Amino acid sequence: MIMSEETDLPNSLKGPDMTEKTEIAYFAAGCFWGVEAAFRQVQGVLSTAVGYQGGDTLNPSYQDVCTGRTNHAEVVAVTFDPSIVAYAQLLSVFWQNHNPTTLNRQGPDVGTQYRSAIFYRTDEQKELAESSKQALDQAKVFPNPIVTEITKAGDFFMAEDYHQQYLEKRGLATCHI
Repeated sequence: MIMSEETDLPNSLKGPDMTEKTEIAYFAAGCFWGVEAAFRQVQGVLSTAVGYQGGDTLNPSYQDVCTGRTNHAEVVAVTFDPSIVAYAQLLSVFWQNHNPTTLNRQGPDVGTQYRSAIFYRTDEQKELAESSKQALDQAKVFPNPIVTEITKAGDFFMAEDYHQQYLEKRGLATCHI
């Protein structure tokens, strides 16, 4: 399933508390299983979906993305209620749940599909993402410079069903060793 930046998540992925006023944010921070689990714990996050974004291939499969030839990143689409959780708070969750200083790598996972990236939908999201990145770099929160890509969101391609809420389906809290 393709979702362009103008579309919302399908009704089947919306939670029961979905309101008329929702926003979507897209984050890539390595393997999407753990990233999705982290965002699902945030109050105000109404639903999540994992998929692929930022590449050159239409309707890529997991196998396609794993080759590194599609240029897609593993991404979590986060639908949230901005009256409960601000985009800036979601950025905090993003920065805290991966190492944004390693290029195309998170832990043992290596490749462009595991890059650190924020795919913004609005000018406000872009400005907040850029200013948070700059503030963290200036404060030297991380020992090395942040390499996170901040790019306008394009088409989001849903990952296969077995990837959706992967850790929850298996009764796991994390995929970290």
